[in-house]
Amino acid sequence: MYKVLAGMKVLDLTRLLPGPYATLILADLGAEVLKVEDMGAGDYMRELGPKAGKESVWFHALNRNKKSIRIDLKQDKGREIFLQLVKEADVLIESFRPGVMNKLGLGFPELIKENPRLVYCSLSGYGQTGPHSRRPGHDINYISLAGVTGLTGPKEGPPVLPAVQVADLSSAMMAATGILAAYIRALQTGSGSYLDIGMMDCVLSWMTLYLTQYLCGAGKPRRGEEDLNGGPVCYNIYTTKDGAYVSMGNLETKFWEAFCQAAGRPDFLPLQFKRDEESKQKVQEFFSQKTLEEIKSLFEQIDVCIEPVLEIDQVIEYPQVKARNSFAQVITKEGDRIISVGLPLKFPELQPDPDRPAPPPGEHTREILSALGYDEEEIKQLFSSKVVG
Repeated sequence: MYKVLAGMKVLDLTRLLPGPYATLILADLGAEVLKVEDMGAGDYMRELGPKAGKESVWFHALNRNKKSIRIDLKQDKGREIFLQLVKEADVLIESFRPGVMNKLGLGFPELIKENPRLVYCSLSGYGQTGPHSRRPGHDINYISLAGVTGLTGPKEGPPVLPAVQVADLSSAMMAATGILAAYIRALQTGSGSYLDIGMMDCVLSWMTLYLTQYLCGAGKPRRGEEDLNGGPVCYNIYTTKDGAYVSMGNLETKFWEAFCQAAGRPDFLPLQFKRDEESKQKVQEFFSQKTLEEIKSLFEQIDVCIEPVLEIDQVIEYPQVKARNSFAQVITKEGDRIISVGLPLKFPELQPDPDRPAPPPGEHTREILSALGYDEEEIKQLFSSKVVG
């Protein structure tokens, strides 16, 4: 954890993957992120996926370096505590369906009165406006409506679901970017901002190459036929003799020529951007005659874009991954060792602090209330009346 954002205070009312990934970026950069969870299930991610101790490993992956408080925002006293937190916060991020925060009396118009410099980010599936704004959805729905699913998969086959949550993670990155931009503005002007981020919008922004192609009349992109989704011979996946897979991305002429020369196949030179199955099969036959190790030995010292397709257990042992110190390790209070992917941003001149494990629900409730000025008797009363937990 770096201290680049030390002093920034973030109230995080999000759950599952998109919001928590956005605030993980901020927390790993040193912001003080406080998860505000309800008195019920809290963040559902605590229960999803395989467990490490009491909580899901997925929850641990997304919530290190954060604190947690449990508050019943439906009680007047709970809202009073929350408003005290808002007055001291720089950022609030929520991921409820549009209208929920307004019903609680905690929408942007109300909270900006309490804190004029507040950056208020609403992260939802379809944004705050439009006919789908109140529809439920998940990543699979957003990427399908944005065209990603329709362009993913083989030419003659059905759409294929990506293994990574494109909408969730792209919107998380957009949220972190927007929050930081608005935070800088608030520091400069003293004025807060409202951010309306729709996950489907963020996926659309990642479809810029294909959508611009179509909108400019350059043709309708099709599954398995475009330059970057498996269309040409030079940008494709091939199978080796021993059943492994190899990725090839030799789009540039110099890389393709180097591949053909190293392979001893000058007859491949005209095939670079061919899209027919006969041309692809010729190159496939070359890979089918060699094991993965033979392919690696042949090309690893050559300036070409050819790499193995790794399984998860191979990824963690890959030399480049190890060299980049890509993983973060923490020990929970129960003694469980949690290893997850660390912050990909590198600041070589800065010395990071040790990461902290993800918090149990309400781990910091007493600490936060005490900092707000509540004495021990008042805190006991708040717990007993289930205003906090």
